[in-house]
Amino acid sequence: MSGHSKWANIKHKKAAADAKKGKVFSKLAREITICVRQSGADEASNLTLRTLLQKAKQANMPADNVDRAIKKGTGELQGGSLDELMFEGFAGGGVGIIVHCLTDNRNRTVAEVRHIFSKYDGKFAQQGQVMRGFERKGYILVDAGKVEEDKLMELVLEAGAEDMKQEEGQYEITTDPSQYNEVSNALSEAGIETIESDLTLLPHNWVQVAEKSKAASLLRFTEELEDLDDVQNVYSNADVDEKVMAELSEE
Repeated sequence: MSGHSKWANIKHKKAAADAKKGKVFSKLAREITICVRQSGADEASNLTLRTLLQKAKQANMPADNVDRAIKKGTGELQGGSLDELMFEGFAGGGVGIIVHCLTDNRNRTVAEVRHIFSKYDGKFAQQGQVMRGFERKGYILVDAGKVEEDKLMELVLEAGAEDMKQEEGQYEITTDPSQYNEVSNALSEAGIETIESDLTLLPHNWVQVAEKSKAASLLRFTEELEDLDDVQNVYSNADVDEKVMAELSEE
């Protein structure tokens, strides 16, 4: 998974800035609404909803916002119809890109995503062409300086984690989606804070990006996609050179 935590660090900082603008709240609300609409409002049986509610709590999303999103999903409150769209494509150098959207206007979303792909010379791919190179996993980052490796390893493996590695001063923990909540709960009960915790798409293989100009362009490309109101998540298999990532993180 080398590479994912590097992008996660930058995205984590960006997420904090987005939260101030309310973008995180609106995007989480959409995800909660459609999740409830598809699989119900029972946290005990809806794994994805439990994950989203945990993310909402971590983002300090107001309880009223969460409640409204759930009620829109159950139909207790009126809410516009939302469609789920997935775009697959390639950025420069063959980097795979997956864009997950929730929208009440498909034509608008297609046009906006297409515009940004065109702006950065990206190319759309056929359905499944990029997705087949990714796998849905629970993904958790823990600061390596705040917990002993052996203690953490024992805890997460007993809770059902698939793997744990140390990368860039952090422990990367992966789980099967069905075990994600068990591992998350075990960390929470042990008082271990996480840097990032989510159900995500992880690539089977990474594409190396060593040039700063290409890495900067790729970062701007993904940022502009993420800034679209209808875009929920952007996934990439880019593995940026450590020195380049450090320079970009400081800018």
